[in-house]
Amino acid sequence: MWARNVFPHALLITGAEGTGGLPMAFALAQYIFCENKSEFDSCGICANCSKANRMEHADLHMSFPSISHKTGVKPNSKMHMQSFREFFKQTPYGTTFDWLQYINAENKQGNITAEECREIIEILYLKSYEGGKKVLIMWRPEYLGKEGNILLKLIEEPPQDTIMIFVAESRDEILNTIRSRTQEIKLTPIKASDIASALATRSLADPRMASQIAHIAHGSYTEALRLLRHTDNDLFIEVRKIFNIIFTNDGVGITKFAEEWSKAGREQQKNLLQYVIQLMEHSIRKQYMPSIPVALPPAEAEFAGKLAMRNMPLERITAMIKAITDTIYYIERNAHGKTQLLALLIRLHHIVQGRELV
Repeated sequence: MWARNVFPHALLITGAEGTGGLPMAFALAQYIFCENKSEFDSCGICANCSKANRMEHADLHMSFPSISHKTGVKPNSKMHMQSFREFFKQTPYGTTFDWLQYINAENKQGNITAEECREIIEILYLKSYEGGKKVLIMWRPEYLGKEGNILLKLIEEPPQDTIMIFVAESRDEILNTIRSRTQEIKLTPIKASDIASALATRSLADPRMASQIAHIAHGSYTEALRLLRHTDNDLFIEVRKIFNIIFTNDGVGITKFAEEWSKAGREQQKNLLQYVIQLMEHSIRKQYMPSIPVALPPAEAEFAGKLAMRNMPLERITAMIKAITDTIYYIERNAHGKTQLLALLIRLHHIVQGRELV
């Protein structure tokens, strides 16, 4: 868009939590300010890039959900600007919840107030300090509420050389009046291979664990980091145990496995069950689309292939996935772990055998 000179003055970046909307917005801002930009990226070394990278460029303005720690004082982004810079540097893929906890919001709800909207208008109508473009990044415009209508005229008829970048996670929660005045770019979930590579490159997990986590993160780097905090075991070893005991009618093994995993934390239990679902979904693809490669490490890909070779009816596999999903639901709601796991393994065994559940 920039190369074709059709870059919008009001851009809306939407994407699920953890897909990189905020890092994308700051990368775009740096590119806009860069004095020696190439076709695909900013140079990263000029004075403007250095200032934008530190989030200290005079023509870079930021707005985000904030709270006030003083009674009678309206919340405003400028109260937390330095904290926001530090937060972003530490956790560029952090969530709004993470941010509010970072500034000790406790139970307070973040907000972008009418007063802040009016300040934004005043600031953007001032001349550029550096003599070039002015950029506003507003993170989570969903928090504007009806006060956002104050910005409509600004969005429709912005001052010259002004670009507004809105970063949202839930487009349906943005005021229609704002959404209709922006050009939307939707971010897709991050590829599992990219998440795995990031985790391994940054020494957050070994390549095998990184790959397992990446496949159950649903395209979110934030979710991958959260999962990593709650995953201690090699999940694939445990998955093979599950299928071995349900395929071999190993009643003692079922009881022993449920006993062992009842001692694990709930997040660990959920991670394991989500990984089982992932491998089963890959086995379905292998069974019905054998020519398409399976995006898994070699051992897991071979395992998915063996599952596919059993040629279980799709209805049976679907029933197994539903049983696992239901168990995750109950575990999330603090149901007794051992009881849930034992019941699940017995249920899976019955489904595999084609026996009717009572």
